[in-house]
Amino acid sequence: MPSHYLFQTDHMTQQRIRTGKLRKGIIILPSAFTLANLFFGFYAIIATTRGDFIEAAWFIVWAAIIDLLDGRIARATRTGSRFGAELDSLVDAVSFGVAPAFIMYTLYFSDGNWSWILPLTYLMAVVVRLARFNVEQAGEPKKYFHGLPCPTPGIVLATFYPFSQTPLFQEHLFSMPWSRIIAILLIILSALMLSNIPYALVPKISLRSTGGVFTSLWIIVNVAVAISIPSYYFFPALLTYTLWGLSKSVILGLLERLPEKDPLLEIVDSEDEETRAVEYGGFASMETQQTSINHQPRKMEGQS
Repeated sequence: MPSHYLFQTDHMTQQRIRTGKLRKGIIILPSAFTLANLFFGFYAIIATTRGDFIEAAWFIVWAAIIDLLDGRIARATRTGSRFGAELDSLVDAVSFGVAPAFIMYTLYFSDGNWSWILPLTYLMAVVVRLARFNVEQAGEPKKYFHGLPCPTPGIVLATFYPFSQTPLFQEHLFSMPWSRIIAILLIILSALMLSNIPYALVPKISLRSTGGVFTSLWIIVNVAVAISIPSYYFFPALLTYTLWGLSKSVILGLLERLPEKDPLLEIVDSEDEETRAVEYGGFASMETQQTSINHQPRKMEGQS
């Protein structure tokens, strides 16, 4: 065999190995971001146990930013998978379900005997919301979310404490019954997550059109304000987003519009049910015995 052919074959093999390693590295990248989301969410719980509620709030904000990036990285690199979607949902349940619920419990609901049920209700709504999203919208192009996406209420609840420490809040809003308001807010956020109200996606930066330029400028302004005065920005901004979606739906009458495929109303077809292989040998002998019994003359009443 010619030596140049051997050299060419060896070069192609090495090229495949390098390409395979690069491909594996690209596939791992979105999952690495997802696990970073889990790190921020879990550390928010740790910070809460230490009484550092401001740090806990910002870690949940970071978790939401990472959650926004990992999906876009997966789409950009075309490495999205069912595994990645399931991993993302499990992590979101911790970062935007368990962590905010624990913050609210520690701040407002740890004294009563049954008040912990309210944070639990919120957590249950997050879990159901994520499961519904996986069935209904995960992996498909979306124009909007069906129901409030769970990072939004997670940030709303977590960043309330930093907002409550601002001079504006202390001077004008401190005297309000915030324990009751937070209880009502938990119920409303839980209901909105399970609703079919359409909520807009996070817009993308684009310079291809006049509308895209204005949208990009709007995003840049929001990012600048969020970085400059985060305590004043996140709670009011995300609460406004939440109420705006609700108000828009009420005004336009969209509350009566169901999605084409609502998994909560879906009936499982018999073809989709789990089937198991059955050995019919035993049934054949039983059927033969039953046939012989049926063909025997029956005794009439009064016969011996």
